[in-house]
Amino acid sequence: MSKMLAEIREQPAALQRTLKSAARRIREFSRAVELQKPRLVVLAARGTSDNAALFGRYLIEMTTGLPVSLAAPSIQTLYGATVEYRNALVIGVSQSGESPDVNVVVAKAREGGALTLGITNEPHSALAQTAEHVLLVGAGKERSVAATKTYTGQVMVLYLVAKSLGAALKTSDLEAIPGLADAALRLEGEVNELAGRFRFMNRAVVVGRGLNYANAFEMALKLMETCYVAAERFSSADFLHGPIAMVDPNFPVFAFGPAGPGWPGLEETLLRLRGMKTETVVITDKRNREAPGQVIRIPVSVPEIYSPIPYIIPAQIFAAALAREKGLDPDKPRSLNKVTRTL
Repeated sequence: MSKMLAEIREQPAALQRTLKSAARRIREFSRAVELQKPRLVVLAARGTSDNAALFGRYLIEMTTGLPVSLAAPSIQTLYGATVEYRNALVIGVSQSGESPDVNVVVAKAREGGALTLGITNEPHSALAQTAEHVLLVGAGKERSVAATKTYTGQVMVLYLVAKSLGAALKTSDLEAIPGLADAALRLEGEVNELAGRFRFMNRAVVVGRGLNYANAFEMALKLMETCYVAAERFSSADFLHGPIAMVDPNFPVFAFGPAGPGWPGLEETLLRLRGMKTETVVITDKRNREAPGQVIRIPVSVPEIYSPIPYIIPAQIFAAALAREKGLDPDKPRSLNKVTRTL
C-alpha cells in the first residue's frame, strides 16, 4: 500500500486531532481578532496549501462578509513592492511552514502592523516563529510527497478561523466532519474499480464552484503530480466561457456537485456534456439524487458548507488508484520533493 493511500485513510483521526490541537490556541487568536477587528483578510500560500487558501477565501467572505484576497508573494519577493496591510489579518498557510515567499509576506505584514496568523503542520517551523499567532494542523508526519491529510487539516483550521471572525458555524457541526470523512472512505472499493476505466487517461478537466472550487484545483493537482495527467481546472461557470470547446468524447470531465445554489447550473453543464458524448464523473452525496452520468456518491447527507473535506477524499483515492493502474508510484512523483522553496 502506498504512503499516500495510508495517509488518505488517516484523515478522520487527523481531523479530530486538528480540532483538538487548534482549540488550545483559537481562544487567544479570537481575543486578538476582537481587539484589532480586521477589515480585510489576506491569505498567502503555495501549492496544495494555496488550494486550501482558495477554500478559505470563499468560506470567510461567504460567512463573515469580510473581503478576502489571495496574496501574490512575488510582488514583494521579486519586485520589492511595499504592500499596505494595516487593518488586515494576514494568514500564511503552509504544510511545512518553510515556504520562504509565504514567510516574507507574513513577516512584512507583521512589521507593518497587521494581525498575522500561521497555519502549519510543523510547530517549530519558520512560519510558526514568524506569525504572531499560530494554529496547528494535527496531521502528524506526512511522508507522501502528495499532500492529502494536511490539505483537509488546513481546511478544518480555516473553518475555525472563520468562526473566530464571526461566522455562524456550530462547534458540533465541525466536530461531525471527521465522521463525514469516514463515510467518504467507505467508497474506496468503488473508486478503485472506477479508476481502472480511466487507465489510459492523459488529459482531463475538473470543475467545481463556490466552496468546492478549491477542490477542483486540488483534484487536478493530484492527477498532475501522481498520475501525470494534464488536468485543467475551472469554475463550472468559467468553463462555459470558452474552455468547453476543447472537450470531446476522449476528454473526461470530473465535477464536484453538492446540492445547493450552484447545482442547477452545474447540472445544465453536465447534461450539455452528455449530449456531446463526453464522459463525466460527479462527486456528490446522498442529498443530491439528480446527478447525471457516473456518480461517486458519499452515502450520507452533507450540507454544502461542510462538503469540501468529505468530497475531496474520493478524489484523493481516485488519484492514488489511477497511479497504481498506470504502474506509477504516487509516493515518488518525478521531479518533486516534499518541501518546495521559492521566492
